[in-house]
Amino acid sequence: MPEVIRFDNVSFRYPDEEDWIFEDLSFTVESGEKVVITGPSGSGKTTMLYLCNRLYPENCDGIVKGSVVLFDKESQSYLPGEVNHRIATVFQDPDAQFCMPTVEEELAFTLENLNVDREEMDFRIQDVLELTGLTEFRHSVIQKLSGGEKQQIATACALIMEPEVLLLDEPISHLDPYTAKQFIGWLDELQRKRSLTILAIEHRLDLWGGFFDREIQLERMKDAIPTRKRTSSKQGRQSMEVTNVGTDSFLKDVSFTLDRGEVAVLAGPNGSGKSTLLKALCQLIPANGTVRPSNLGYVPQSPEFLFVTKTVRDEIAFGGGSAVDDLLERLHLTAVADAHPFAVSHGQKRRVAIAAMLCDGREIILMDEPTSGQDAASMAELFGLIDERAREGTTFLIVTHDMEFAFHVADSVLLMKDGALTGKFDADHVWRDEDLLTKHHLLQPKGWVQHELCFA
Repeated sequence: MPEVIRFDNVSFRYPDEEDWIFEDLSFTVESGEKVVITGPSGSGKTTMLYLCNRLYPENCDGIVKGSVVLFDKESQSYLPGEVNHRIATVFQDPDAQFCMPTVEEELAFTLENLNVDREEMDFRIQDVLELTGLTEFRHSVIQKLSGGEKQQIATACALIMEPEVLLLDEPISHLDPYTAKQFIGWLDELQRKRSLTILAIEHRLDLWGGFFDREIQLERMKDAIPTRKRTSSKQGRQSMEVTNVGTDSFLKDVSFTLDRGEVAVLAGPNGSGKSTLLKALCQLIPANGTVRPSNLGYVPQSPEFLFVTKTVRDEIAFGGGSAVDDLLERLHLTAVADAHPFAVSHGQKRRVAIAAMLCDGREIILMDEPTSGQDAASMAELFGLIDERAREGTTFLIVTHDMEFAFHVADSVLLMKDGALTGKFDADHVWRDEDLLTKHHLLQPKGWVQHELCFA
């Protein structure tokens, strides 16, 4: 099969950095292949993807050595935008690529940039929405959609260009397990129908099964610290009380309590209201009801919204506290301590925000998808920090679609669906109730199955 991408001894670094993000990288991708890129957080996976679509170095001050060849032509010999309809990209943070308010307008904007006739636009929009199962969202306001729904819309925007190559940066990181499985099956069928070449970055390979033909590892992964299942750290004294919290448009009178030292996971289908609830609890959106106490720590899905300083170290130290160096080391951020927080990888940005909240000494911390973009070693350290702080009395409410992480960390699970809280459950009850999991688009964790086999 013909080559569509070739890297020959490619190195990349920023002008103000002495170290190369990666060095002497060589590989090829043939037409119709499905290839996954793996490596630790911060190893340059996203940078490599941006070289494949000419976003780098065209739109940054990066220094490139070596040769990047796209469709048998040196990447730098293409005119701006010339190759981008043949190589489409879905970014890790879908908000970074939206320009228009509604789904229909976003899709139309993409076609306008390709000079598609207006007569053809409506057909192309209808066709891609049917293809992706997103017809009901045609007139939706994008910023009112969940993170997972935005990810699916971003994929539709890439596919409407009818590309030959699809670049995906952790495409299932914001999808619930059931939707992720559907997405992977749909992508597999689409790839066969259109003979697409797919190059994806992914940490959660377990959900992909045999989808990929081969793996390119940018840097050897460090052995993860073994993660055990936590024993409960609840201290029998109420820490947080939520009473009838709701919004006029969607969220329906949510009530629950959390104990001091409790680690609770908030789970449910994409669009069920999980992120909306966290924002309501933090008074970031108008909401009814009461939350006690009101001084909550919050790590959002897009952590850069929190950043106010010019270095990672200063960002972690901004709220006070003396554990900056310890958190830098434990969350694998020492190497980027003096970097601007906007210049590090998505996974590192998330760890910076988490470290800032932990250093701040908040008694209650809310986290929205903290495991997104994290390699196994970083996940294990995050688990250790949560366990340690919970035993000291910190209460955690964590939104996650990662059921393996949830199994290891959760004392309790709050399940949401259609803007309402189904209930708060003991974690072990949720893992053994497959019907409850199915109704909330969740899959039984492999860790639970292995745990049950060990004690059978």
